[in-house]
Amino acid sequence: MYALCDVNGMYASCEKVFDPSIRKKPVVVLTNNDGCICAACGIAKKLGVGKKFVPYFQVKNELAKAGVVIRSSNYELYADLSQRMMDTCSRFAPEIHIYSIDECFLHYGKNNTSSSAEWSELARLIRKTVWREVRLPIGVGMGKTPTLAKAANHAAKKLDGFNGVAVIDTEASRKHVLSQMAVTDIWGIGRRLGKRLNFMGINTALDLASQNPTKIRKDFSILVESTVRELNGEVRHNWDDVRAAKKEIFSTRSFGQRITDINQLQFALATHAEIVSAKLRKQKSLTKAMTVFATSSPHDNEGYVSKSYFHQFTVPTNDTRNIIASAIQSIPKLFVKGVRYYKCGVGLMDFHKESLFQYDLFNHSTDNTKLMSCMDSINARFGRSTLHLAAKGFDNKFAMRREFLSPQYTTRWGDIPKIIC
Repeated sequence: MYALCDVNGMYASCEKVFDPSIRKKPVVVLTNNDGCICAACGIAKKLGVGKKFVPYFQVKNELAKAGVVIRSSNYELYADLSQRMMDTCSRFAPEIHIYSIDECFLHYGKNNTSSSAEWSELARLIRKTVWREVRLPIGVGMGKTPTLAKAANHAAKKLDGFNGVAVIDTEASRKHVLSQMAVTDIWGIGRRLGKRLNFMGINTALDLASQNPTKIRKDFSILVESTVRELNGEVRHNWDDVRAAKKEIFSTRSFGQRITDINQLQFALATHAEIVSAKLRKQKSLTKAMTVFATSSPHDNEGYVSKSYFHQFTVPTNDTRNIIASAIQSIPKLFVKGVRYYKCGVGLMDFHKESLFQYDLFNHSTDNTKLMSCMDSINARFGRSTLHLAAKGFDNKFAMRREFLSPQYTTRWGDIPKIIC
């Protein structure tokens, strides 16, 4: 049996945890640099505002008239509350798989013979506990496969009569839920695939579950076949305890404001180089090649400028000092005086396993593994960039624009909530 726990409007719900004054108000959260809407609470959705990925400037007046509370993305707060929610959910199952920042699967094994009433009671207990301890509203769906658990979660949050909890463990409950779901509501069935299925007369999740798996595989793919089998109670999806190492690591971001200063471009590239270096060490890899780029905005009137630089390391490395030094070397090739830079980034590729790479006699590694380990452990304990190289600078004008940022209640000493009795 599987359970899927999913937070309702994660980012918007997190904003309400430490701010009781907005709990009964519509809240929307904006993306990086306050560009588009990325999340909305249930109240905002009922008002018909807060549609995802709509540019904020287009609906600014509409949101103001509706009395909507605007917030910038507070990633530090969301990550911490997500971890608290996962820790709470993990107490209710022998195995947990964190699927995303707001979703986790719980697995109870194959031989559990609990009744539907007992599963429903457990789901309600998980939901109440997360609300009591973390103050996040979640939906809990249970099913015999991960896909059925996803379908049950959809029912818990979207279909009438479930009130945040749904269990699919019988043939009757399976047909009842799947018959009310559009085929595009199924986990893994996107809009384009949904159109093809609709053209074949497959409109609901139950329609898809009734198809011949072998024929579906011939017409589509083995992934769609697995979905059909999972909708019929056969477990086909699984997750590895250790995820495969990435083959490329990138860090890119648009600036909070246009920059024309060469020093600010250096600070930005050094920041990205530090981020990718830490990620590279985390997966215990070495890099042999790096790409660096900087661009202006195609929407500016001055004309579009895009510059890039490719660098190969003589000796594979994961030392932040080496990667930042190579990134800084690219600046004369990237910087053009008078260009208003909008975005830059650093990417690493051509990876080798740190434990298996064999160095030669003529090119020695200059990596300081103890120094990097010390740096990573300090930053892991006290927060990113607690310890960093001076090449990043200290007066960064390119920082992400977050004009509606709420306090980082759980990760910054100055933002800890104060209780006045």
